[in-house]
Amino acid sequence: MSKYNVAVLGPIPRDHITTHHGEEIEKYGCATHTAIGLARLLGNEGTVHLVSHVRKRDEGPIKEILSEYENIDISNITSDADQGDVISLKFIDQNNRLEKQTGFMNPIVPADLDDLLHCDVFVCVPITDYEVPLETLKHIKEHSNGLIIFDAHGPTNTITISGDRKIRFWIDRDQWLPYIDILKMNLEESKCSWFQKEYELKDLGHFDEEDTSHLKAFGTYCVQNGLKSLIVTLDSSGSAVFYNKGGEVCHEMVKSVKVDHVIDTTGCGDSFAGGLGFGLLGNPNDYIRAAKYANALGALRTQGRTFDVFKNREETDEILIKNYGSI
Repeated sequence: MSKYNVAVLGPIPRDHITTHHGEEIEKYGCATHTAIGLARLLGNEGTVHLVSHVRKRDEGPIKEILSEYENIDISNITSDADQGDVISLKFIDQNNRLEKQTGFMNPIVPADLDDLLHCDVFVCVPITDYEVPLETLKHIKEHSNGLIIFDAHGPTNTITISGDRKIRFWIDRDQWLPYIDILKMNLEESKCSWFQKEYELKDLGHFDEEDTSHLKAFGTYCVQNGLKSLIVTLDSSGSAVFYNKGGEVCHEMVKSVKVDHVIDTTGCGDSFAGGLGFGLLGNPNDYIRAAKYANALGALRTQGRTFDVFKNREETDEILIKNYGSI
């Protein structure tokens, strides 16, 4: 039996990517980054259980890719409904992109987790608002002692009838917070999640991409209303980590892992979530350690277009020691 068990919940979209250099790439994304990054770190210390729904035509190719990793359990990847995400990503620059979604995974529901409630950590990486519903998180909370890591990319993104993926306000955020232990998001998503009680129309429709002045109030609110930790990624600035310590809300910055040349940023957030999951295994309250592993996996993801970018535990620990001086 594995020492650790980690469940990864999310879509495995068929991505068609046009880079900001004009190159075209087709590959499977999202939860595959999370699961493979975790699997490389865990080695023979644990098993990653990937839970996803895919199209029948994609099930074979996806399972063939994942079969290279002996510690990834693919038995919970199913195609019964023949539904899966299909996404087109056109990068305008290194970090910004236009997105269309033309295929839709059926949601991951409580019944999909019947055999996985023993897991130590549940890493939820939805990319659209319907994929990992609140009812599923409630079910995990009620029936499992595992930590729940949740990516706010899901509830802050939706799809129009024409397939355009658009950001949205996470209006029902407070209903979710009690059922999430560690919430991760980027700066834009944090602004979709921290809104004034009333807006005038002129205030809507744009964000200051550099402004972080809301983070302290937002982080404090989240930790006081259900979260164990809020972690906001700030690109090259690193990660802002908010957590409860002795009844006080603490705020620390964890600097990024420096990379010299960025090749592909697709899947960085999903990889970051995998690093959080690994970092909290056996250290469920060490959010700074978790953020270090998360930063490392996010940085490694930028270094190529295949899953070979991910390193094993020993190699990743060397990166942490070089970057932070300790693990």
